[in-house]
Amino acid sequence: MAAAKRKRRGGLAVQAKKPKRNEKDATPPAKRRDMAEETEEEDRDRIPGPVCKGKWKNKERILIFSSRGINFRTRHLMQDLRTLMPHSKADTKMDRKDKLFVINEVCEMKNCNKCIYFEAKKKQDLYMWLSNSPHGPSAKFLVQNIHTLAELKMTGNCLRGSRPLLSFDPAFNELPHYALLKELLIQIFSTPRYHPKSQPFVDHVFTFTILDNRIWFRNFQIIEEDAALVEIGPRFVLNLIKIFQGSFGGPTLYENPHYQSPNMHRRIIRSITATKYREKQQVKDVQKLRKKEPKTILPHDPTADVFVTPAEEKLIEIQWVKPEPKVDLKARKKRIYKRQRKMKQKMSSGNTK
Repeated sequence: MAAAKRKRRGGLAVQAKKPKRNEKDATPPAKRRDMAEETEEEDRDRIPGPVCKGKWKNKERILIFSSRGINFRTRHLMQDLRTLMPHSKADTKMDRKDKLFVINEVCEMKNCNKCIYFEAKKKQDLYMWLSNSPHGPSAKFLVQNIHTLAELKMTGNCLRGSRPLLSFDPAFNELPHYALLKELLIQIFSTPRYHPKSQPFVDHVFTFTILDNRIWFRNFQIIEEDAALVEIGPRFVLNLIKIFQGSFGGPTLYENPHYQSPNMHRRIIRSITATKYREKQQVKDVQKLRKKEPKTILPHDPTADVFVTPAEEKLIEIQWVKPEPKVDLKARKKRIYKRQRKMKQKMSSGNTK
């Protein structure tokens, strides 16, 4: 018999409940083995998830925005960079009158530690700032040869939010200012691992190549079959101007000696066209002066007619008969037309009477 519980105030209480029997204990050992084997087979056939659940440690956030006065191509390039970089944030356009140090405060408000700022001047020149906010360093570039995703219409494609590989030219390791730029580009363009908005795939590569003292940016798709590269876009060229110690200012660490400002470039082109025009005008003036000069008459050289052979003399024919007059067909047609017109007028006048 089961043990009975006592009440606190004395007397026997209701009998205690019987302990539940475990289902595993109830099943025989042969069935347990079959169930274990089935679970093992299910685990083998199960496809593992694409993401290994890790912790998001790299908290890099990039602020991408511009000043007022940019054109449509710059706006599309900025939008393309935002789609390629899931760890980026956007902000409203900044007024031209504001100083660049204000961007550090904007980054702090947006909780961003890196910044890509597009600065437009004269509605035709575009400058790009890459900065590590708020302590620096920062670099200023002139952006040239911009081609956006919509403009190129390349055959390549990649998943939105996927993480890219970064490929750098070996020249980045040769000079110290290029090594500094390499580290800055790695921290800005590399998507952090396990970022909430990123995808756990690597299907495209960003290439940074140094050619003609400029940095050429390209974006390629990695094809799985043979690891071939197909360009996706966008593409642009960065011409380095200066590297500063601080964020958007401070002491100058490096200044590019090969840099030529767009104003100077346009001035040289104008001067070349002006010199061409001046040369043409000078040639015309010289030709006019030559025409006005009196011609110098050279004395007759007796040896000039040594090899001249005299032409044969033609016999003169005398015509004794008067030639027949030529018939003028046009005058005859006019006379016939006048005669017919007079006859019509007479006929019409007779009918009226």
